[in-house]
Amino acid sequence: MSWRIVVISKRAKLDLQLGQMVVRGEEVTKIVLSEISTILIESTAVSLTASLIAELAKRKIKVIFCDEKKNPSCELVNYYGSHDTSNKVRKQITWKKNTKEAVWTEIVSEKIRKQKELLELLGKEESDLLESYLKEIAWNDGTNREGHAAKVYFNALFGLEFIRTEDNLINAALNYGYSIILSAFTREIVANGYITQLGVFHDNMFNQFNLASDLMEPFRILVDRQVLTMELEQFEHEEKMQLVNVLNQEVQIDGKIQYVNNAIKIYCKSIFDALSGDDSSLIRFYRIEL
Repeated sequence: MSWRIVVISKRAKLDLQLGQMVVRGEEVTKIVLSEISTILIESTAVSLTASLIAELAKRKIKVIFCDEKKNPSCELVNYYGSHDTSNKVRKQITWKKNTKEAVWTEIVSEKIRKQKELLELLGKEESDLLESYLKEIAWNDGTNREGHAAKVYFNALFGLEFIRTEDNLINAALNYGYSIILSAFTREIVANGYITQLGVFHDNMFNQFNLASDLMEPFRILVDRQVLTMELEQFEHEEKMQLVNVLNQEVQIDGKIQYVNNAIKIYCKSIFDALSGDDSSLIRFYRIEL
């Protein structure tokens, strides 16, 4: 099972050799491809051979490329993530509206529940308000309890003056962490044979990751919790690596302890089973020891 998150932060050439990725920089390092789940290329002074790119795609290894500011800007996405991709996409197009709404209701409820649990741990009285929002959630979140909960939640975490759209270190860290989580979800969606553009709830014509944006919602709290523990006087390489490492944290899912990376796989598979089987009870959410 793949588990390594490899970060390339300096000038290097990456190539393929006998099932290994060879990193040729100041030193030569070889990493077995079967152990790699994600590669984050931070430096724009990194080159990759075509043979390595083809092998990474074949093995469904997520590759994230950063821009000159070392923020994720694009990623490697397979044309064919599964042998039966065409069949999966046909099914995706015909997912029932009622089933998608049932799934979205479960996802939103779980997101708010996890936000509430974190506020409870921190001794924030706002957790009571989120508890009331949980009880008020309508079908398909028709009354937008998610939006109301988000405002209360972020103000409770980071102060009443905090605004999610402002340009500050906290938002930079949150956005970076969310982008890492989003990339992990796009990988699983494609690996399961589906396309990321067609969402369950999100339906933005300019967002090619609508489905990943849907599915990742309950996992955002993992980033929120990490950012909350960071004393952000700057947001550079070390801080970014703490957020990348969120994928290596342990959670419980389906009765077992798993890395977040593997929990995403299990969760996504359960979502697709729920959508295809018209049964939202099949969804498997993770649990954490807060």
